[in-house]
Amino acid sequence: MTDLLPTKAVYQPDEAVVLEVRDLAGPAELTLRHLGEPSGQVSVRADGMASLGRLPSGGYGVELSASGRVLARSALQVADNPRAVLRYGFVVDYRPGRDLAGFTDNLRRLHLTGVQFYDWAYRHADLLGGGDEYRDALGQPVSLAEVRALIDACHQVGSEALGYAAVYAAGPHEWPAWEHDALLTPTGKPYGLGDFLFLVDPAAGDWLAHFTADLSAATALGFDGFHLDQYGYPKRAHRPDGTQVDVAASFTTMLDRVRGAVPPARLVFNNVNDFPTWATASAPQDAVYIEVWAPHTGLEHLAQVATRARAMAGGKPVVIAAYQHVYDSAPAAASDVATALTMATLFSHGATHLLCGEADRILVDPYYVRNHVAEPSTRDLLHRWYDFLVEHDELLTAPGVTDVTGSYGGAYNDDLDVFYASRADVTVTHSAGAGRVWRRITQVEDRLVMHLINLVGQDDTAWDSPRQPPPDLGAGTLRIRRAGPGLPRVRVADPDRQRHLIDVDVKVDGDYASATLPAPHLWQLVVIDPVSSPS
Repeated sequence: MTDLLPTKAVYQPDEAVVLEVRDLAGPAELTLRHLGEPSGQVSVRADGMASLGRLPSGGYGVELSASGRVLARSALQVADNPRAVLRYGFVVDYRPGRDLAGFTDNLRRLHLTGVQFYDWAYRHADLLGGGDEYRDALGQPVSLAEVRALIDACHQVGSEALGYAAVYAAGPHEWPAWEHDALLTPTGKPYGLGDFLFLVDPAAGDWLAHFTADLSAATALGFDGFHLDQYGYPKRAHRPDGTQVDVAASFTTMLDRVRGAVPPARLVFNNVNDFPTWATASAPQDAVYIEVWAPHTGLEHLAQVATRARAMAGGKPVVIAAYQHVYDSAPAAASDVATALTMATLFSHGATHLLCGEADRILVDPYYVRNHVAEPSTRDLLHRWYDFLVEHDELLTAPGVTDVTGSYGGAYNDDLDVFYASRADVTVTHSAGAGRVWRRITQVEDRLVMHLINLVGQDDTAWDSPRQPPPDLGAGTLRIRRAGPGLPRVRVADPDRQRHLIDVDVKVDGDYASATLPAPHLWQLVVIDPVSSPS
């Protein structure tokens, strides 16, 4: 099959945008679109590199076609500040001689701008003490030469490499040196992760001096930054000397010190189950990252977590780690629908999803080595949906997207809504609900953006459970109060059915305008320009 891959996960405005064409049988046309509008075309004669030159900042869709048939699709993004974007991936295999081509292809295909190097280090409290080759704390083989090669591979495709580091953990061998800084339970035992790790106060002075020195030394490998991990507990504890510790405050102290030690590094801290996002979101780091667990079990909970994070992020990207354990217990088809609904929820609420990275693997477990080999259907789904995310980034994850659902939708407001005349049993609602169409409305500059997430046919809203295939709802009727004598412009897109924005006909209905929308699949994006010239 013909393949189309951008050479980089994200470009800057002063860089030429280049795409690689593979397995092309004959001449074809490469069409570039920005928010659905054609913005360039290049003729392609054979396999190789096709340059689109320099492009303004924004998300773009790219389509390769011949004789009216689409051969391949991709997307690309041009960003003034690449660190304002974080589509996060992972890597776990550091064995000598591993394949790098599949890994870098996946970074390019899914446009992953940052990669977490999970468990690359020798020990949690001794990152570089193992020499050039060693086994990590759980026995996995690591070659530092391969770590460097993977970092270089990330750099070649415009992704940043972030080394994993636990901010307050020491193993049994290192523990005697740090037990005086222990976080203790009320009965005096050290908090830990089983008998594998023990926890120290992350703000203890001697620990911070050691930890920041370890991070500084690790930058010599080529890391662009660090993924700073914790385990979500304890919230409060005491130390052996009786000092009471507010762990949230200790985390912010730690982040301040790490930033001072490695000023240029990209820092991503793990707010486990939203703890303590309220304290760390404004700390000197480069994203707001949250790993979710119960009680955040429903799609509505993911939406709430993402919304809170964006409100506190101050324009930083928001990433949610929601591991799709469902693939371990359900067929790919049912699991793919669950993953699609998870992505629809996160993307429509301005967050991205840590799920992918290694060439054919997805995350199903917090120990990333226990990942899942994705079936072709899953890989195709991720390709489509990540392309869609990138192409429509300005409408989804950009700062300044404002939720106006409660001000526009519903009978009292009567400004903007959608109905399904052929399905009287279908309810459109402003919150996630089993058996409903979940409607969210945002304002992006002068535009309104409606998200329609199809939960019809589902028994509940759990994001990590097998899901039923969505039923056909038939066409929807969009009704919008007109802003003046003219007609609004209405466009729709869908990551599975209509991957770039297309116009739909709009008709006058008194003070309102109406448009017929294609039947939604799982997530439909409706973009409304309310003001247009009289027509």
